[in-house]
Amino acid sequence: MTTHPIDLFSSALHIHLDGEVRAAERQMTSSDSGAWQVATFHVETDADVHADHWEQHPEAEEAVCCLTGGVRLYFRPTDPDDAEEMVRLPAGHAVIVPRGRWHRLRLDAPSDLMTITLRQGTRLEKRTP
Repeated sequence: MTTHPIDLFSSALHIHLDGEVRAAERQMTSSDSGAWQVATFHVETDADVHADHWEQHPEAEEAVCCLTGGVRLYFRPTDPDDAEEMVRLPAGHAVIVPRGRWHRLRLDAPSDLMTITLRQGTRLEKRTP
């Protein structure tokens, strides 16, 4: 194996259950590769984080990490009469999104983010006001 630098802003790391780690294309929707994905993003606007959609990962928890900037992570209420729960992530902070929990992001500033999850079964749903 040849060792070389990997640009984490253009590729993702896929970590397979057999211990293999390789650079691969980032998957933003469901993937059946069985690999955990470590993906890093530079985001400038709410559109870059699909703030108008809820996202859910039914097969695994997700670590959402704010490396620079600042974001707000919202959890969809489990009861329709409840309000959204919000967690503010300044630079250097992370939150673990529970398996199967609908969530979305909004930016406080341009940011560098890293997410770690199993993309298998990932779902997106348009947010209604």
